[in-house]
Amino acid sequence: MMKTYGYYRLAAATPRVRVAHVESNVDALVETMKTAVADGAAVVVFPELCVTGASCGDLFFQPRLQKAAVQGLQRFAAETAEWNAVAVVGLPLVVEEALYNVAAVVKQGKVLGLVPASVLTCKRDCYAARCFCAAEELRVETVFLPGQGDVPIGTDLLFSDGVDLCFGVEIGEDAESVMPPSARLALQGARVILHPAAAPELVGSAVYRRRLVEGLSSRCVAAYVHSSAGVGESTQDAVCGGQAMIACRGRVLAENERFSRDNGVVYADVDLAWVGNARLSEGSFSVSRAQEMLPPMRFISLGETDNHCDLQYAYLPSRPFVPTAEDFETQCEDILNIQATALAKRVEHSHARTMVLGVSGGLDSTLALLVCARVCRLLGRDNSCILAVTMPGFGTTGRTYNNSVAMMQAMGVTFKEVNIREACLLHFKDLDFDPALRTNTYENVQARERTKILMNLANKTGGMVVGTGDLSEVALGWSTYNGDHMSMYGVNCSVPKTLIRCLLEYEARRSTPELAATLRDVVNTPVSPELLPPADDGTMEQKTEDILGPYDIHDFLLYHFIRYGAELEKLRFLAQKAFAGEFEESLIDRTLCMFLTRFFRQQFKRSCVPDGPKVGTVALSPRGDWRMPSDACEELWTSQLN
Repeated sequence: MMKTYGYYRLAAATPRVRVAHVESNVDALVETMKTAVADGAAVVVFPELCVTGASCGDLFFQPRLQKAAVQGLQRFAAETAEWNAVAVVGLPLVVEEALYNVAAVVKQGKVLGLVPASVLTCKRDCYAARCFCAAEELRVETVFLPGQGDVPIGTDLLFSDGVDLCFGVEIGEDAESVMPPSARLALQGARVILHPAAAPELVGSAVYRRRLVEGLSSRCVAAYVHSSAGVGESTQDAVCGGQAMIACRGRVLAENERFSRDNGVVYADVDLAWVGNARLSEGSFSVSRAQEMLPPMRFISLGETDNHCDLQYAYLPSRPFVPTAEDFETQCEDILNIQATALAKRVEHSHARTMVLGVSGGLDSTLALLVCARVCRLLGRDNSCILAVTMPGFGTTGRTYNNSVAMMQAMGVTFKEVNIREACLLHFKDLDFDPALRTNTYENVQARERTKILMNLANKTGGMVVGTGDLSEVALGWSTYNGDHMSMYGVNCSVPKTLIRCLLEYEARRSTPELAATLRDVVNTPVSPELLPPADDGTMEQKTEDILGPYDIHDFLLYHFIRYGAELEKLRFLAQKAFAGEFEESLIDRTLCMFLTRFFRQQFKRSCVPDGPKVGTVALSPRGDWRMPSDACEELWTSQLN
């Protein structure tokens, strides 16, 4: 079996049913199950009451239909016995002279358990209570099924493979109750909630269900699989649309097109190991579990489940920090507003007359400059209160210098140029250091000289130094300690490199043609500290990504390491999948080694970073999201590195 690192392929199936025609319905269930198994699904959820059809009305009271339903379940189990995948199918079932709407969990020919619907109503478009009894009326824990023996029944059932797959079932209107069963199931260990349903299709109902599924998956810190009855149901007074969705942590990962007249399946490859890890760090989840007086659950073993999940249906963006196209403008505006609001508060509180920052013509300082301009608009100040300083050094190229000057002129800020070469040479002399040696000393003297100038200019003008360092650099410790590492407020501290490019592109779309052209050239300029001399032709020789590896890979690793707790082998596996065809595996491996090594060894810089705003789900402030000793050992994480 291939190693999938906690990923499972979940499926929501919508077979074409015929009302009260059990034989035809079982044929459709088996055919759809065959398709799902062939596509590698580990768990397949079918709609509520799909064995008979959900719109049988008072025919549910007919013994002939009841017996046919049980026989249909037996036949489905027998005809799917050779497949090592889990199926959840719905049927009416008589237990102790009461009729229940149940979901049967079937695997390899065996009915492992039966879950009855908990919430039944009889109002407007829902008549469940007319035919069925609620789960609370059940007085037994097992029920005898021909060919199966005694089968567990109840709402206290959890099904687990003993690894990462653990699921519970809630049916139909259960999901819409004030206290849905999914909350209790999740708190007791279910990482997946399966939801067979059969709601009629009304104007706006699809959007409502989508929001419901998103919300439940978010609150339960779980994956949520919804499958609703389709167009084969009766259209006497209403129509079913066959909506199928799979969500995880508030995001819909897969959704079908409604009103299909054929059997259909949608898939999502979901990282259930990550769900478990997220619950460890989600305070609200653990507090809820501690506060609830929960009744015991019965765990039913699924045994070994074939899991051929190759991540074909996984939500695995290679740039996880970058907004999707549909959310691009909204999220970019939110981020910039968070940054500007945070800095404006600090400027007001400190009574700073100026905002002082070094502008190099690179990504980070450009974003910080744009944020400072927003602060001026918020506070009703002129851009002249921004003191933007360009400080050419030994490695400054004409491209970055010209871009920095062009931006400052276009934005109407107070511009100052301080050439640091002579001051650095004098300091080299004080240190008895040979500037022909291109060592850390050569580079860091320049970085600290620039920071000294900015700090002293802030003192002179009654201002504050705005830091420009970004999240990617903070993670890797790619800064000079007490050089660009230090400021009075770091506006970019939780914005990674990949996201900064997006923010500059967003601002370029809203800027004058001249400023937009400069911003886009900044985006296209190679990332460099420009501390080593350029080539003879004046072009940049020192490129950060040639040393560290691509920031695209580093940001991907950072996201999955911090948010998901992914270990080395999983990080490598995910990165290879996400960047297949873009980066060579050897480059991914080298970058992974660089990331883990630097992340541990450079924590001491993160332990004393300036204040700065959190804008996303990953932040490394020692006062906020990330509490790590500066001298933590790295061997557990790096021992398998080549």
